[in-house]
Parts: sequence; structure tokens; C-alpha cells
Amino acid sequence: MSAWSSSLRARFKTFEFMVGSVLVGGIVLLVLASYFLYPDGGETIDLGKRLLKPFVDASHIFGTDSLGRDILARLVVGGRISLLVGSLSVAGAVVIGTLMGLVSGYYRGFWDALVMRFADIQLALPFILMAITFLAIIGGGLVNTIVLLVVSQWVQYARLVRGSVLTLREREFILSARAIGVRTRGILFVHLLPNLTGPLIVLMTLNVANNILLESSLTFLGLGVDPTIPSWGGMLADGRTYLQNAWWTSVFPGLALLLTVLGLNLLGDWLRDSLDPTSGASK
Repeated sequence: MSAWSSSLRARFKTFEFMVGSVLVGGIVLLVLASYFLYPDGGETIDLGKRLLKPFVDASHIFGTDSLGRDILARLVVGGRISLLVGSLSVAGAVVIGTLMGLVSGYYRGFWDALVMRFADIQLALPFILMAITFLAIIGGGLVNTIVLLVVSQWVQYARLVRGSVLTLREREFILSARAIGVRTRGILFVHLLPNLTGPLIVLMTLNVANNILLESSLTFLGLGVDPTIPSWGGMLADGRTYLQNAWWTSVFPGLALLLTVLGLNLLGDWLRDSLDPTSGASK
């Protein structure tokens, strides 16, 4: 027990966990506190203080944009959109992908061929081409951006789950469950699904970071979230016009993206090493 406890404490003292937790936890706390800190949503305009430099005015620590809006307020409020899109899109993709992968890997045959050929076709399409086509047909916006990311990423989870199910379906505990008359639904969700949570959690963590970047990229191109809603991608798009004489309008949103994605990737690496039973032996 003491050896296990010391190993557990050692894992929580790793660089990836400590730095990732500080970055992600700090950003999440700021975003949650934004409802109380900035009830105006960062939309207060003060043309008399437009393009104010950072660290000059105590009420605008990170400066202001071209309309005199506080950069720090918009950064914190904009984090709501990034975290919302990242988390909801991953949640939708993992639900659809896991169900497809379970059905495909367990039943095989016609369903396996149908799901995997559809997945192959989708993977052959460049994301940006699919995004432009998808959003041109149904329009941009927050909900449509989330739907696009769900549609584009469920394949990753389906292929991961299918590969694991193909390996597990012939294991002794599954054969025993069949022998005693456990229904297919019980085998899928009680016996197979719990054995897939480790890889799924790691992929979900990494994909939240990836989806935050994708949402910002789409918004930067004018294809994502409504430009009237504060978001990091929208702030980058607005600030590019003033990059030479007002660098802070783009640099601070870029740093927010960098730190958020870095923190999530570090936590993803830590989860991958922690949930991999062979990782301790390989180090």
C-alpha cells in the first residue's frame, strides 16, 4: 500500500500535471468568475481610450482595442466560447463515435463495413474544405460550429473504440458473459465500455485543445462564431489590422490560446502516462 501511495504521489508531482493543472485550472476559474467580474461581457465602449497601451492604465491592464473595450475583460469573457465549443464538441463526438465503434467492432460484418467505409470517406476530405462547404450551406454561428466539429471528429473515436472492441470481444470475460446469457446491451455497456475509458479520456483531453484551436481558426476566417460575440479567434481577427501599431490586440488573445492549449496537452500527456499500465515499466 505504501509503494502504491508513493507511486501515486510521484505521478501528481510530475511536471506535466503541475503545470497543466495550474494553466487549465487558472483559466477555468477566470472564465467562471467572468460572470461576476465583467457583467457587461466586455462590451463597454470608451472611444476616448481606444488603443490604449497595456500596463499604462490600472483599469485597463492589458490595454484596449480599437473601440476602447478592455482587452482583459474580452479575453476572460472570450474564454467562455472557447471552452464551451471545445468541451461540447468533444462530448458530442465521443458519444456518437463510441456508439458507432461499439456496434462496428462487436457486430462486424455489414455494420462494420458500412461504418468504416463512411469513416474512410470522411477522413479523405480535408477539414478546411469540409468546414467551408458545411458552414456555407447551414451558416456560421456557435451551434453550427459545434455541430461541424462533432461531425468532423466522431470518426477518431469510432476507430479507436472499434479497434479496442475487436481485441476485447474474444477475451475470456466477454465469452463468459455470453455463456451465462448476458444480453448484448449489457456486454457492450457493462463489460466492454469500462475497459475503453482510459484511451477515450486521453483522446478527449487532447481534442478539447485541438477544437479550441479549430474554433479560433474558423472564427479568424469569418466562418465560426458570430463576430459580435467575444472570442479569442474574433479578437485575433479584429487585431490583425492594428498589429503594427497596437500589437497587444492580437498578442494577448494569442497567448491565451497558447497557454490553454499547452495546459490541456500537458494534462493529456499526463493522463496517457498515468492510465497506461506499461508506462511505469518503460521508464
